[in-house]
Amino acid sequence: MKNLICKYQNYHTEVVGKITFKHHLFKCNDFIFVSPKAITTSRYAAVITDDLSKVKSTSVICICEHNKLNEFNEGDIVVLGKNGVITFVYEINATQNVIMITEKCNHKCIMCPQPPVNKEESKLSFNLRLISLMDKKNKREIGLSGGEPTAIGDDLITIMKAIKKQCPNAPVTMLTNGVMLSNFKYAYKIASCGIRDLQVDIPLYSDIPSIHNYIVGAQTFYKSVQALYNLAQLGVRIGIRIVVMKNNCNRLVKLADYIYHNFPFVSQIAFMQMEFHGNAKVNFKDLWVDPYDYKNELKEAVLLLNDRDMSPMIYNSQLCVLPKEIREFAIQSISGWKDIYIPECEGCIAKGKCAGFFVPNNKYHSSKILLFSLEFLFSSSGVYT
Repeated sequence: MKNLICKYQNYHTEVVGKITFKHHLFKCNDFIFVSPKAITTSRYAAVITDDLSKVKSTSVICICEHNKLNEFNEGDIVVLGKNGVITFVYEINATQNVIMITEKCNHKCIMCPQPPVNKEESKLSFNLRLISLMDKKNKREIGLSGGEPTAIGDDLITIMKAIKKQCPNAPVTMLTNGVMLSNFKYAYKIASCGIRDLQVDIPLYSDIPSIHNYIVGAQTFYKSVQALYNLAQLGVRIGIRIVVMKNNCNRLVKLADYIYHNFPFVSQIAFMQMEFHGNAKVNFKDLWVDPYDYKNELKEAVLLLNDRDMSPMIYNSQLCVLPKEIREFAIQSISGWKDIYIPECEGCIAKGKCAGFFVPNNKYHSSKILLFSLEFLFSSSGVYT
């Protein structure tokens, strides 16, 4: 999530509110007023300004650099946290906003960028407050992530119903390991929340159970498989996610074939590069493989699925390390707040279409990063070839 640093006045505890540049008469405590001009008010949860002398208020006052005021948009939702950190938990112009359901997880994935915690305070009340502030007309995707979202049991149902009530037209995507969804009754509760555009994404890292189980740190391969069948029976749209690493890159074609023969009902299969943070950084030597070195295996896997009408996609990958035959399947998939281009990308005409790099990956990337020269032109479909 995007963060800004500021200084506080009158700060006592965490503040959650919706950004506004307009004056409101009702529910003012829901709003955080942004004003580059002089203002006298104590009606809002907080006021954000670039000059303390401009504001007279008993509300929390945040002082930011003047050019940082442009980071805020009408309808954004932010948290004024400790140590002067403003966290954007909902951005009105983002293509997807992710709700962190919990940091607990029943897996211990060797490449998890955000390792799970054993204990935490419930995020339920915070998330219900966040959802209540969201734009009712929102049609942009809302993601449910963790940790493992289903680790909070029926509280997840409460959150999903709140989203349905507040943002009835927003598509929802949940990333889960599927273990809890192997229980048909619980899967039924998820499917019955009333969200009309729901997709559940479940990772499957190998066609060999022992390899998948080693990667996730649990003996749960067949539970994830059962979850896929349960969701299909309930009519839920399903995606499969495959993080590519040294442990599974040589079996991508076999995995693709396994998916086709066993789960022909899935709507999307995403092949993903790792984000080198958390466990992935700790286990770097055991996991890292240059994407260029498995490009042919990836090409064959993607084309196999595409030939069988199964909608493969490539996430977090740079166009220049992909064979030209599969560049059209690569999408801009990294959240804007943690997306960068490295110095080698300067002057590349593919910037903007290319996914770029996760911020932590600026040191860990393919040795084959190349500039797209002018000879690489747009095809009629708008894809670099």
